[in-house]
Amino acid sequence: MTAINFPARFEYLDEIRDFVGENARACGFSERDVYSIQLAADEAASNVIEHAYEGISNASFEFVCDYRDDRLVITVIDHGKPFDPSKVALPDIKADLSDRKIGGLGIFLMRKLMDEVRYEITPSGNRLTLVKRKG
Repeated sequence: MTAINFPARFEYLDEIRDFVGENARACGFSERDVYSIQLAADEAASNVIEHAYEGISNASFEFVCDYRDDRLVITVIDHGKPFDPSKVALPDIKADLSDRKIGGLGIFLMRKLMDEVRYEITPSGNRLTLVKRKG
């Protein structure tokens, strides 16, 4: 298991993608799966920065990568505003771009790219768990 705290700023997204990518490669995931994992992690981090820590400049959050039973488990822990992704409507991906509502694609992408996406509101913030099975 490896864990890193990252400042909650968009300029750290490259480092977050590198961190989860290195962990996924070390676990033997294909480059296609590594890309999916990185994209899901990028969306998760962007949501934390934009929504949980909106207006807070000195916040940080933790990324934990753990590999067990042929599954990479990425846990994102923040201490920001609570958020319930189940309240986000599914985006209409067939609608014309000019007719689409802004937002909602991050959660949609995470669910499409990963095998499991779980979210918990904790007493100290939020915990998002992303799971990718190998094979």
